[in-house]
Amino acid sequence: MTTTETLQIQSPPKDQIGAIVTGIDVNELGADAPQWQLLRDAIYRHRLIVIRDQQLDESQYVECARKLGRPQVYFQSNYHHPNHPEIFVSSNIAENGQKVGVARTGHYWHTDCSFEQQPLSWTSIYPQVFPHDARGTLYIDMEKVYRKLPDHLRDLVDDAVVIHAGQLRYKVQASDIDRSLQELLDRINEEVPPVRHPAVIEHPVTGEKILYLNRGFSVAIEGLSHEENTAKLAKLFEFIERPEHIHEHAWSEGDLIIWDNRFLIHMSTAVKPGQHSKSYRIGIYDDHPFYRGLVR
Repeated sequence: MTTTETLQIQSPPKDQIGAIVTGIDVNELGADAPQWQLLRDAIYRHRLIVIRDQQLDESQYVECARKLGRPQVYFQSNYHHPNHPEIFVSSNIAENGQKVGVARTGHYWHTDCSFEQQPLSWTSIYPQVFPHDARGTLYIDMEKVYRKLPDHLRDLVDDAVVIHAGQLRYKVQASDIDRSLQELLDRINEEVPPVRHPAVIEHPVTGEKILYLNRGFSVAIEGLSHEENTAKLAKLFEFIERPEHIHEHAWSEGDLIIWDNRFLIHMSTAVKPGQHSKSYRIGIYDDHPFYRGLVR
């Protein structure tokens, strides 16, 4: 049986993200097991954890998420696993002749659900089918980026408010046939209207300051003209996405990865045509506001 003594958390090299967790089988842990708090603490400390050698069916994956926090049910049902709505399916593989989930998800820099008033605390991914050439996810640590900002960019974001919107990333589904683009935009605006978040947030647990914007969903800095936003956001994204800021995690079979969306923006690696890919995702809310000052 797994004990706190057998659980090992291998810290990443200095200035890197991603702790490796071994010596644990999450199926063996009761809801009150002390290992869950050790895992939560590791997520906050290391931004991202990789729990090695897990063998989970869909129900066990959902139960694991429940023991860590509160699983999200994503607002669009076309992403849902048919038997477990908590599981967000990213897949280009038909099952029994039926499309399940959505293909080509997340291939742009973003943080999950920044376009919602209560963004998603953590994201967990559990790969199911690996493509030959794209076995990873790219990450950028936005606390680290904030510390490195040059003065002219820091002056731009300190005390600023950013507008986040998800409309342009909407995936068309079967029920959208015969609807106009205006109808689709009106509906998505009703479901997830644009929201305002500070450009710099404070983590509710660690107190660290984090740059909170991303190319995928951040559409404007409040108070700037369209032309000013186009120019200034381009400079911010150029700095954020510098190669030296990017960390890639290469998946191994049995990896269960969990990261803190406050700290990290991420992007999936591209799957080449003809290659199969399938992964399960569960969003998890912890028991804290997303950032200090935001009421749950």
